Amino acid sequence: MAAERRYLPLQSARYLERTMKKYYLLTRYQKLWGRPLGRPLAWITSGAPVEILRAFGVDVVYPENYGALCGARRVAPELCKVAEAAGYSPDLCSYARSSLGAVLRPDLAPMGGLPSPDLLVVCNNICGTVLKWYEALAAHFQVPLFILDTPFVAEELDDAAVEYVLEQVRSLIAGLERLTGRRLRSAELSRRFELSNEAVRLWGEIRSLCHHRPSPLNVPDLFVHMAPIVVLRGTPAAVAYYRRLYDEVRERVRQGQAAVAGERYRLLWDNIAIWYRIYNFYKEFSARGACFVTDTYTGGWAAELAPGDPLESLARTYTGIFLNRGVDFRVRQMVDLIRDYQVDGFVMHSNRSCKPYSLIQEEIRRRVVNKTGVPGLIIEADMADSRVYAEEPVRNRVQAFLENLGG
Repeated sequence: MAAERRYLPLQSARYLERTMKKYYLLTRYQKLWGRPLGRPLAWITSGAPVEILRAFGVDVVYPENYGALCGARRVAPELCKVAEAAGYSPDLCSYARSSLGAVLRPDLAPMGGLPSPDLLVVCNNICGTVLKWYEALAAHFQVPLFILDTPFVAEELDDAAVEYVLEQVRSLIAGLERLTGRRLRSAELSRRFELSNEAVRLWGEIRSLCHHRPSPLNVPDLFVHMAPIVVLRGTPAAVAYYRRLYDEVRERVRQGQAAVAGERYRLLWDNIAIWYRIYNFYKEFSARGACFVTDTYTGGWAAELAPGDPLESLARTYTGIFLNRGVDFRVRQMVDLIRDYQVDGFVMHSNRSCKPYSLIQEEIRRRVVNKTGVPGLIIEADMADSRVYAEEPVRNRVQAFLENLGG
């Protein structure tokens, strides 16, 4: 069977396209009808507590998600060149370079770039680059910048770290009250809290359905369909979308439909997607019956906010995300996923852009192989900038890995 016929696409993909188009249209055109009504627009990092902003009636966009879009549409290299010509280093994250390039040359960017922000909110639980990236944006747009500093969690998250972040959450709320002229309504924060948790719960259940043999999803599905959990978290639209997706995936399980026909091998993916090859890269695997049934990245949005005081829960959850954790946690996470999903091998994307994710991968690979006996492959690429992707070396390493799996 031809490789391209081995993969089963989701019907929800059309609904996803409509959902994301509506989101980007609303954020672009809200300045025509939203801002006169007092609805500011924030640019925010993916690891920041968006529930607070939504409770204030602040609309949000995510430059990281937009960077992934630029990568998938293969315009990131041109935007990166614009940023590099302006003095930004080629070693900088390609999401940041794409974002800055789109700000400087919106005519080259999808949808003419993102609408100008009224404020910026950055949280460094995902990486340190975002701080300087957002400082550059704040200087360009001349808008307020709110920073949440989350201490790195080397071992276990302690109460002192939570209290430190909680104080900053309270400062963010005070700053938003001054900026918007409105008080935070606890009932609205609780509603956003519940909407977030419902979407997160559904996303976790969707990912969990991949325990079944054959798996109803392959990792490209997870990467593509994670978009609403990032940009629409805390909204009814996210809940509606994941209810629909859950129903489709559960029906696949009921009927025994496989994402990859003739599933022989179950694999784990580590790191962000190679967006400009989001489907083509995995054809080499699906052609041999290899399906990526789980990953370390999309599960980062499957952590529910704990019950109790909403602000403390937000501080605890957003401080403890996996990219803000030490190597021991990352090893345990992969070992647990390998055993839980009955994985036969794993592939790690050594992502040139994402240093926090990638620099310790060889140590993680070594420990995971020793603990599980499962083989692991590291391939070198970039999440958005296709200029650093070397086709032949990657293909050769993938083929050798798959031949080894076939034993």
